Amino acid sequence: MTLMLNASTLQAVLDMRSAVQSVDRIFGDLARGTAAQPTPSAMAVPSADSSFIIMPSVASEQGLASVKLLADIPSNAQRGLPSQRSLIMLADHITGGPLAILDGKVPTRIRTAAATAVATKYLARPDSTVLGLIGAGALAVAHVEAMLCVLPFTKVVVWSRTGQRIAEFSQAVAGHGLEVVAAPSPEAVVASCDVLCTLTPSVEPIVQGQWFQPGQHINAVGARPRPGEREIDGIGMARSRVFVDHLGTAQAKSGDYLMALAEGAIAADAIAGELGQVVAGELAGRRDRQEITLFNSVGIGALDLAIGRLAYDRAVEQRLGQDVDLSN
Repeated sequence: MTLMLNASTLQAVLDMRSAVQSVDRIFGDLARGTAAQPTPSAMAVPSADSSFIIMPSVASEQGLASVKLLADIPSNAQRGLPSQRSLIMLADHITGGPLAILDGKVPTRIRTAAATAVATKYLARPDSTVLGLIGAGALAVAHVEAMLCVLPFTKVVVWSRTGQRIAEFSQAVAGHGLEVVAAPSPEAVVASCDVLCTLTPSVEPIVQGQWFQPGQHINAVGARPRPGEREIDGIGMARSRVFVDHLGTAQAKSGDYLMALAEGAIAADAIAGELGQVVAGELAGRRDRQEITLFNSVGIGALDLAIGRLAYDRAVEQRLGQDVDLSN
C-alpha cells in the first residue's frame, strides 16, 4: 500500500525541532557517504514557460529512495497560482516498494527553514542574539521557529515591502516571546543583526555585500533555483566564506554563485565546501569571530527525503493519510 499525505496532514504530523534534527543528520550522512545526492535535472519545452526539476536522493540510514518533481512556472502568478508546486515520492531503498506520495508545499517550507537553522548552528557565532529577516511571509515565520531550535535569539529585525505583511508576521511569531522590530529598509536589517536570512524571490540583488558586518552569518535562501536570479550581489559573495547544500546543484542552479562568477567577482573555487562536510567534522566552519560566513541554500532532494521519512513515520503511527493500492 502507498500512503497519500496531503498538506493538512503533513502540517499536523511535522514539528520543527524534529525536522531540524532530521536535516542535521542527513547533511552529515551525505558527507559520510551513506546518502547520495545527484545534481538535479530540469526539463522544459518551447510551448510553455514551465520548467520541471527532478530532485532525487537515496539514503541507507533512512531506508528510502525519493524523488521530488518541482514545477517552476513563472507565469502562474498571472493565473493566481503558486509559481512553484511539487510532489514527493518515497520508496523503500531495498525493495523499491512505493511507500508514500506527499504534497510538497509543507515539507519544502519546513526543510528549507530547518536547513537554514543547521547552517546557522555550525557557521554563526554561538552568542548571536539578533536575527535579521528580509521578507516576512510564511517562510519567515518558519525560519523564526527553526532558528530558535539552535540559538538563543531574543530579537528579530524584519523588513517587508508592505506593512500588512509585517503585522501578520508579528502576530504569527508573538508566542515566541521575541522583540520584533520593523526595519525601514534591507540595509537597516543588515546593519542591526548577528544572523541574516534573505527570504525573497528577488531577481536582482536585494542585499549589497558592502553592508555586511564583521562576524555576521548570512543565509541566502529565497532566490528560486534559476541561474539568472539572486538576492546577494557579487561583492557579498566575494566578502564571505561561502558554503552550499550541494556543490553540483549550486554550480547548476544558484544565481547568487553563477552571476557573481560571470561578473568576475569570485573565482570558480570560491565555494569553501558543502554544509554536510562541516556537520561531519571534515571541514572547518567559522574560523574566527570576525569572519563573514554565508550559506547559499539552493534546495536538494536529500532534505525532502529526510522530512519525508519523518512525516511518513508519524502518519503511520497516528494512522493518518489515505492508503492506496497502486498495483491493483
